[in-house]
Amino acid sequence: MDGRRARGQKRRAEIIEATLAVVQRDGAAGVTHRTVAKEAGIPVSLSTYYFDTIDDLLVAALTSVADTYTARIRDIIDHHDDKLRGLAALIVESAGAGRELTLAERELSTLAGRRPALRTVARRWRENIAELGGQCTDDPVAVAALVAVSDGLCTALLIDNAPAEVDYVHATLEQALNRR
Repeated sequence: MDGRRARGQKRRAEIIEATLAVVQRDGAAGVTHRTVAKEAGIPVSLSTYYFDTIDDLLVAALTSVADTYTARIRDIIDHHDDKLRGLAALIVESAGAGRELTLAERELSTLAGRRPALRTVARRWRENIAELGGQCTDDPVAVAALVAVSDGLCTALLIDNAPAEVDYVHATLEQALNRR
């Protein structure tokens, strides 16, 4: 890779990080080329050079978060004997140390209901959880319940803004799969 291309990829990543910072601070409604450029410390023209539209910025930001969660869930699928306990720990972490990033992901995913450009990426969390659930059961209804419970737990923990217990989340996930 030549130096110009590497610098371009680095600049693009910086703009995506700035977009996430704006979403975390001001919500998705606060994302404009101007606010992102200011956050990144770049001219607005650079923001629009890399991302033509606000939807392009939002999709890139959500993709960044989705990639992180996909990697974490993939690790759980590939390396954890108790996949539900691994998922429970991830959910608890997402409401604790990872709270701001999770809030941004949830906001952008919800926005997908109004902005079709976000829908494909917004579905990834649910698809990843379904894949994990498929490792635990062959029952498609139980997998759907696991996906719904995982979504609900994430949302409830964010709303309550209270520490979560891995054992409680794990037991709830087990219940969704009728394994308790």
